[in-house]
Amino acid sequence: MNVHTHGGPGNAHHLIIPYAATRSPMGSDSLPALQLPNLQLLLQTLKRVDTDEEDPEQPGLDMPHERALGRALQLPSSGGAWPWAAWSQEPPSLELPSLEAQAFFSPCHWQIGMNEVVMLNPDNLHLSEDESRSLLSAMQPFLSDDGLTVRYVAPALWHVQGELLRDLRCASLDRVIGMNLNAWLPKSESAHWMRRLQSEMQMLLYNHPVNDQRSALRQLTVNSFWVHGAGSLNEKPSQPAPQVTLALRDHALREDAQAWIAAWHEVDATLMAALLEKAKTHDVTLTLCSEYAAHSYQSRPQNLWQRAQRMLRPVSAKTALLAL
Repeated sequence: MNVHTHGGPGNAHHLIIPYAATRSPMGSDSLPALQLPNLQLLLQTLKRVDTDEEDPEQPGLDMPHERALGRALQLPSSGGAWPWAAWSQEPPSLELPSLEAQAFFSPCHWQIGMNEVVMLNPDNLHLSEDESRSLLSAMQPFLSDDGLTVRYVAPALWHVQGELLRDLRCASLDRVIGMNLNAWLPKSESAHWMRRLQSEMQMLLYNHPVNDQRSALRQLTVNSFWVHGAGSLNEKPSQPAPQVTLALRDHALREDAQAWIAAWHEVDATLMAALLEKAKTHDVTLTLCSEYAAHSYQSRPQNLWQRAQRMLRPVSAKTALLAL
């Protein structure tokens, strides 16, 4: 997908926070500086009801926050690949060719070293709309030859439709950012066309005027693209999407500790305060996520003994984040 294509209000009774914690040194070093009074109060009224954890040495194709959103929507998943492009279509209408397989393409920069190829965050390219549309226009004939229809969504996000995408299982964009791509490039026969197209586009983009200009300005060039969110939907989910805040994402990916702390404080003062207020009259759900875990907390009736235990041994916000 990524979940960053969904940042709308959603279901106000379920809040998902990607990168609420991060297992990078930045995350652990930043925890003592966090002051999250509303999260602290909210955790006194909620109970952890679901734990989703994976081995950092063998992570899946998707991210914990993506799984949390996909499961809440009851979307179909193929081994960790979620049909985010198909789900994102507005207006949701099966009268349109939405039954066709769809995906997102993100123009990006692959940093090529001696023994590895590392994906840089496409957002950090700061592509302009004109640059992105120019690159897309150059690639369009090659995509059309493969039966793919593509349209511009945002500078770092294009939407693609075509049957070649139906059985494609690609890692989430968030999963591969900053990672060695050798382990993540799809190797199945159904992805052969994608590997070929990526090779063709690397040659095409090498001498593209947009990249010539960016090189002259000492800016990163666009030398490839990443496919994510591939799949199809037979019907749109009927349940409202949880609210997903992306306030912490970019700071965590950049490992900008001060910005991440400031963003967390803002989330606590706004979204967390609002959820705390809703918890007084409604059942609410809070899902806190790191790169490899997601813990969900829900309103649960508590007897007198449980309430007393909570008062005597309150759940610490920092302990909850450290557990991720």
